[in-house]
Amino acid sequence: MRWIWIASLMLVSMVSSANADIITQWNFNTITPGNIATATPSTGSGSVSLFGGVTTPTTGSSGAGSSDTASPNLALQTTTYAAQGAAARGVEFSVSTAGFTGISVSWDQRHSNTSARGVEFFYSTDGTTFTSLATFTATSGDTWFNNRSVDLSTIAAVDNNSTFSFRILQRATNGANYEASSPTGTYASTGTVRFDMVTINGTSAVPEPTSMLLLGTVFAGAAGFRFRRLMTK
Repeated sequence: MRWIWIASLMLVSMVSSANADIITQWNFNTITPGNIATATPSTGSGSVSLFGGVTTPTTGSSGAGSSDTASPNLALQTTTYAAQGAAARGVEFSVSTAGFTGISVSWDQRHSNTSARGVEFFYSTDGTTFTSLATFTATSGDTWFNNRSVDLSTIAAVDNNSTFSFRILQRATNGANYEASSPTGTYASTGTVRFDMVTINGTSAVPEPTSMLLLGTVFAGAAGFRFRRLMTK
């Protein structure tokens, strides 16, 4: 009987351990260029919106160069960014993290030559108040910067939160001024930024079905073994 109980304890440990999962992901491969309403998640659920006056044009939606390898490999193209001295603009994502802890966010981002080189990540636990958490800087224009990531695992209020949201905005890098992504370029509000493979990861303590099946099999075997021993006495 000892081996059965040892196996049982091992399986209990397996099913109670945390599993890393993609909560929600956008690969934008079903988006209709120019229509933000069609920017639905490819995995999980959530919403994306344009913040501060940003628009999404009907052209320039190619995701070629991002980490996405699935066809047709489209991306969310954005433009109409802030004029010099005006408040930053960008995109906003809302995702429920209910049932998950250890949250992290990653994405691919393409800067055109005249887009702002600075990027700032903000998060919110109530969908209203946003806090700056990380900044990024493009070193060239017409370039994809893949797998930008932010770790929110130490922010307990983000865990198990149905109103978690975050914004990815342009950022001034020369005082109050936006600088162009191209070192030799000039910033313009008509510059474009593309987003792809926006992914929210978390850790779930929900047992995997396979582990549950194995656990059930072990206990069933243990019960059968015990029954047979009683019947032979």
